[in-house]
Amino acid sequence: MSDQDTFERILASLYEAMLDDTRWPATSALIDEACGIAGNTLLVGEGPKDDVRALFVGLFYRGQRREDLEREYLAVYHPIDERVPRIRQLPDSRLVRVCDLYSADELKTSPAYNEALRRGHHQTGLNVRLDGPGDSHIAWGLGDPVTSDGWGSSQVTMLKGLLPHIRQFVRVRQALVRADARDTTVTALLDNPRIGVVHLDRRGLVMALNDRARDILRRGDALSDKNGVLVARRRADQIRLERLVADSLPGSGTAAAGGSMLLQRSSVMLPYVVHVKPVGVPKPDFGARHVAALVLIVRPGRAHRVDPELVAATLGLTPAESRIAVRLAEGERVRDMAEATGHTRDAIYWHLKQVYQKLHISRQVDLVRLLLSITEFG
Repeated sequence: MSDQDTFERILASLYEAMLDDTRWPATSALIDEACGIAGNTLLVGEGPKDDVRALFVGLFYRGQRREDLEREYLAVYHPIDERVPRIRQLPDSRLVRVCDLYSADELKTSPAYNEALRRGHHQTGLNVRLDGPGDSHIAWGLGDPVTSDGWGSSQVTMLKGLLPHIRQFVRVRQALVRADARDTTVTALLDNPRIGVVHLDRRGLVMALNDRARDILRRGDALSDKNGVLVARRRADQIRLERLVADSLPGSGTAAAGGSMLLQRSSVMLPYVVHVKPVGVPKPDFGARHVAALVLIVRPGRAHRVDPELVAATLGLTPAESRIAVRLAEGERVRDMAEATGHTRDAIYWHLKQVYQKLHISRQVDLVRLLLSITEFG
């Protein structure tokens, strides 16, 4: 099997694991085998670079998770590991030898290096930091080479090629976990009400979509459906979206790959986050139309929706006013609010006028910023 065949096999496994993280051990084992390493460790944290808090760590040896070593490292060694703050300051996607993250004296005296990394087979490995979504950071540790030859150019080339896909794996997993779709399938996602889901066929045409995506496309403030083709409102976004969709479809001559982008809305609304991922094509398919790519549309902050009761208590609004303020800040149009609540549009406008007067504001953007500040406070 050629290096390209191996790389594409890893990508196929990785994109399957995006929907179901129980498949990650098998993907991890493929990476270990292809790169000739003892194991690998994936860590995700959030916060500023000088104060990153670990949210997830997974240490695997040829597909076997070592939770005992994970717990020991986080509890005993992570707080005193000299390389940790240095990893946080690394440029995005730069592979660095583990030993280069310690001083000469630390290589002799560091408990983390001489105890934890020795037991974990990571002393002669590589580390890399990746920018994650929001203020999150991804650290990927590649274990010791299994041969005495050390790191070869083909190993490093393959690892560099995998970096953007590892980043995309974390992005999609985070989006699905926030949408309460931790382990799912392409078809089951259509029933999820918390995230927009679009199925594309091998030509990039819309095959199916869920209610959330249908509502987003109907609004048309960022994305619409023109004869089965997804069309972004802004030209620059359209160029980026076309490239993402094309890259995710089979038949481009290279391995299908996913990606993410921000999809701008009106000036007062937060942009959508769009994730595009390839879907494995059944073989042979006998020419049948099938799902070839999956598009996920995420509204930022949706997992931390402002509680209308909190808004009412904090800003001194009535229950009706606070509910309408929250709906408006989340991007709902007055017409849709009227239909959903059974009120007339005039009634909705009257409540909004009361909100603006009470809060001494005159623009929707000011209301959005105010409610976002309450989200952070609450």
